[in-house]
Amino acid sequence: MTYSQIIRWPLRATLGAITLAMIVGAGEASAQGVDTAGVAAKLGPVTRVLAIGNLTPKATPAALPAVLAREVPATLELYLAGKIDGWYARPDQTGVVFILNVTTVEAAKALLDPLPLGQAGMMTFELTPIGPLQPLGRLLPLATK
Repeated sequence: MTYSQIIRWPLRATLGAITLAMIVGAGEASAQGVDTAGVAAKLGPVTRVLAIGNLTPKATPAALPAVLAREVPATLELYLAGKIDGWYARPDQTGVVFILNVTTVEAAKALLDPLPLGQAGMMTFELTPIGPLQPLGRLLPLATK
């Protein structure tokens, strides 16, 4: 086995195990039918909300500077208050991606809706609750009692 194979092996094994755990978890969820409450409980806790912001056609080069002058300080305040865990720009510069330290979509909306770009109709957000990758628990040995 070469050095590069040795270095890559743990990553490949880990990715394979994650994929297997996700397939097994998805198979069980689909076999249970449409019990959304049961599936939600089985998926585990929501620990963050992923917010993908998209600029709208109203966000023209002429209109943006005035609104950004208020948007940047407002967003910075959320970051310094610990509400935004991570913030990123989309590579095509058409919006932002925030990882929010909230546990519900409603709480995320309450943080994002008052921001100046949203109030001006220049940005919308897709909000997705996220949490720990629960199928990985299937890879742990059974607890002995």
